[in-house]
Amino acid sequence: MAEIFLIRHGKTKGNLEARYIGARTDEPLCQQGIGELKSRKYPRADQVFVSPMKRCRETAGILYPKLEAKECFLLRECDFGEFENHNYKELSGNPAYQAWIDSGGTLAFPGGESAQTFQERCQKGFALCVEEMFQTRTDRAALVIHGGTIMSILKGYARPRGEYFKWQIENGGYYRLTLDKQQWEAEKLILSVEKGTCSDDEMDSFSYDDRFSG
Repeated sequence: MAEIFLIRHGKTKGNLEARYIGARTDEPLCQQGIGELKSRKYPRADQVFVSPMKRCRETAGILYPKLEAKECFLLRECDFGEFENHNYKELSGNPAYQAWIDSGGTLAFPGGESAQTFQERCQKGFALCVEEMFQTRTDRAALVIHGGTIMSILKGYARPRGEYFKWQIENGGYYRLTLDKQQWEAEKLILSVEKGTCSDDEMDSFSYDDRFSG
């Protein structure tokens, strides 16, 4: 058996402002985000994979300072196109944004990625990390990534199947996954998913718009 921890990066200024912070905005953690990460306890890991975005690399450095994080380009956040670095209030009245809302998020972001392309990319990146884990006989690994990346991975590989937004998680939150090597190789399935717990009363506090805030 192997354990993988899918950890969402700490808060950024864009997260606090409920902006669409994706692959085009490489902003650092904010002071609030840094403080929250340092105040919480996270599981031990023997290997760390990260999105190449600064907010993920900084989070990994705080949580696992003694481990060298391996970057996986496929795990970066969605390209929100024209919506990047804007929030709901700023986009209100934009016909393209309203069309995207009316589609239930199924339309591609104007000038950016479609949901399907993004989710398939993230799932491929996760599979590469899992394969490396098994090849190196690593028992416990952490992936420090984005909210959308986590939702994409679990939508694709968790059972029972759940909708994309079922797997929403707050900044600094994490899921604990259990994988069996033989089952993964045969079916590409995650054996179990459990939401991790951290010692912070704010961990369950997030808004609708935060689902898209990197």
